[in-house]
Amino acid sequence: MLSRIRNTLLAGAATALVSVTWTAPAWAETLAEALTHAYIHSGLLDQNRATLRAADEDVAQALAELRPVLSWAGGVQRSYGISRTALTTSYTGNASDTANISISLQQVLYAGGRNRMAIEVAKEAVLSTRATLVSVEQQVLYNAVSAFMEIRRSAETVALRQNNIRVIRQELRAARDRFEVGEVTRTDVALAEARLAEAEAAFAAAQGNLIIAGEAYLAAVGKKPGNLVSPQGSPRIPARVEEAKALALRQHPDLIAAQHTVTAREIGIEIAKGARKPTVSASAGYEISESFDDRASTRGGTLRIGASGPIYSGGALDSAVRQSVAQRDASRANLHVVSHTIEQNVGNAYAQLRVAQATVESFEEQVRAAQVAFRGVREEAALGARTTLDVLDAEQELLDARASLISAQVDETIAEYLVLGTIGLLTAEALRLDVPSFDPAAYYNMVKTAPVSRSKQGRELDRVLRALGKD
Repeated sequence: MLSRIRNTLLAGAATALVSVTWTAPAWAETLAEALTHAYIHSGLLDQNRATLRAADEDVAQALAELRPVLSWAGGVQRSYGISRTALTTSYTGNASDTANISISLQQVLYAGGRNRMAIEVAKEAVLSTRATLVSVEQQVLYNAVSAFMEIRRSAETVALRQNNIRVIRQELRAARDRFEVGEVTRTDVALAEARLAEAEAAFAAAQGNLIIAGEAYLAAVGKKPGNLVSPQGSPRIPARVEEAKALALRQHPDLIAAQHTVTAREIGIEIAKGARKPTVSASAGYEISESFDDRASTRGGTLRIGASGPIYSGGALDSAVRQSVAQRDASRANLHVVSHTIEQNVGNAYAQLRVAQATVESFEEQVRAAQVAFRGVREEAALGARTTLDVLDAEQELLDARASLISAQVDETIAEYLVLGTIGLLTAEALRLDVPSFDPAAYYNMVKTAPVSRSKQGRELDRVLRALGKD
């Protein structure tokens, strides 16, 4: 009878251990849904989109430097005082009130090409900022992937630890039954009790790690985790490292941003040289002045064309040229560093992926072997050839193998998306996420002609800005 009870308990323990799974209710959340939510609700993306809009406005302001400036000025003046002539000894008071208003027009006709080149610098800055925005988007999505998979790792570990407690409690009951009939000693019971306490401590630690992972998920995705479904497939990545490196050197946003920075620095050299050239400008003005005392008034205008240029600046202009050359050289060196870093990151990401894939295969084999070993030890313990400690050790090895397998599978998925990021393909467009499309050129096209608020374009732009402010 006791032998039958013992066999039943051991069989139940094995069944419970082998069937450890983390099941999710019907309303589960996929990785794609988590990435979509992270993309839509990312404050970091909103921040960098606003930075891009600010860079777009630099183009508008540079264009405005080529246009005439029309301004007005006006004022009312009261003058008063006393006077005395040489022939009289008394003072005579006098006062006058005048008002004037003027309008002026100023236009720079020639500035050594600096104004037009400033527009090109601003355009290069816009293109660089767009690439930086893509880089930020990749980081946002990668953080969401990592947070999603860490939740899975922690939740699976909690389920394993919880199931482990159930198995050890069954083993403890079996050990106590066998102790009562004299088949084992008190030592076997104490070992099972110690292992149960250890399992409960590990379960508490796993629960804490799950809470921590949940906070990371909230920060990365923008909401609390629901019942997450493990990814069913893998993202498509190039099969060979060389192919991935070549692709990354063509489209990685960090490299694109560095290239536009180099171009802007090269134009900056020409702007610095242009400061040595003369500036030619034209101005026109018209003024009306009227006295309140005698109702006298004057009207008149001016037309002027002037030129100015540096003769000696204490070496400041030459220094500015040398500084621009040094900045250009630094940006070229940075471009070289960025390209090598991208290649290195691609190689490292593929190495991590290969290691994760090999580790998954190894742990899958370990789990299969550990399951066979556990069943064998269980049967031998039923025949009295193994002790309770042997069963607990075999159970622990199987638990560790399953936990390691889950962790390796998580690492493999994270490594796959890391590869995408190093290539420059970890974007909402490349992943085909169901998110509102964002056109980085839309705002630029609205402001590149520097519209004023009173124009039709300006009123449309005001509506766009109000809509952005409500988001």
